[in-house]
Amino acid sequence: MTTIRRQGAAFCAVALLAAALSPLLGQADPAAALAVLAALILLLGVPHGALDPVFARDVPGVHGWVRWAGFWLGYLALAAGVVLMWRLAPPAFLLGFLAISAAHFSGDPAAGAPPLARMLHGGAPIILPTLLHGQEVGRLFTLLAGADASALVLPALHALAWPWLIGLALMAAWRARTDGLAALELASVGVLMAVAPPLPAFTVFFCGMHSPRHILRTAAYAGSPLRAVLLGCAGPMLLTGLGALAAWWWMDGVAVEARVIQLVFVGLAALTVPHMALVERVRLRGWAGG
Repeated sequence: MTTIRRQGAAFCAVALLAAALSPLLGQADPAAALAVLAALILLLGVPHGALDPVFARDVPGVHGWVRWAGFWLGYLALAAGVVLMWRLAPPAFLLGFLAISAAHFSGDPAAGAPPLARMLHGGAPIILPTLLHGQEVGRLFTLLAGADASALVLPALHALAWPWLIGLALMAAWRARTDGLAALELASVGVLMAVAPPLPAFTVFFCGMHSPRHILRTAAYAGSPLRAVLLGCAGPMLLTGLGALAAWWWMDGVAVEARVIQLVFVGLAALTVPHMALVERVRLRGWAGG
């Protein structure tokens, strides 16, 4: 079994366990749970984005310190533009963030997955939590982008939830004919996102599926040992941590729960846009060319 398939099997076990423990997860102290989940996202989820320098070094035409400085200024400008959109147009920010997240997550399945399976996988973390936890999702959207944005987005996601779950179940059954683990991954994502509370479900998905799969693929792309790749993200992670501390101080006066939600998810959105600009070109050609 390849490393990626072992990671997939481990994710399935954790996802199904989290779904089975949903009643207990729902009874956890909200403040303590939020702190733990935010820490897990920062420590286990964000590092895959800190590997962007691996892909940046292969961007054509970027050489010499002047062009590298320009490249990274552009990277930061894209991230700053996302934050500015959040401040000026929260509904557009929320719609855009959910759309690009679904598109980005669709890259998780192994090579050879049908486009429809990719679409169902990528949209599951965005759509399926509204099936049983619509009120909580709406509350989180309100904390993140305001009541108007939540009222605009939530009904559309809820309308898609049952068709999405049925389509995902049918696709998992169809995939089971040729690849049992791929089918189990798809089913596990569906069960996790539909049953578990939204924040724990997202944390398990992001830290157990999306981030480790990206890290493993980055190590293969770079042709480097996994340990070396992980050490390489230490510098960017330090800068990210300092940026998070500065943002936490800048948001002084915002209620703690809203501040954590905004810091985590606006931060993820801001990093996802330049991250996708680098990574998607590699992913779309099959992770070749390292």
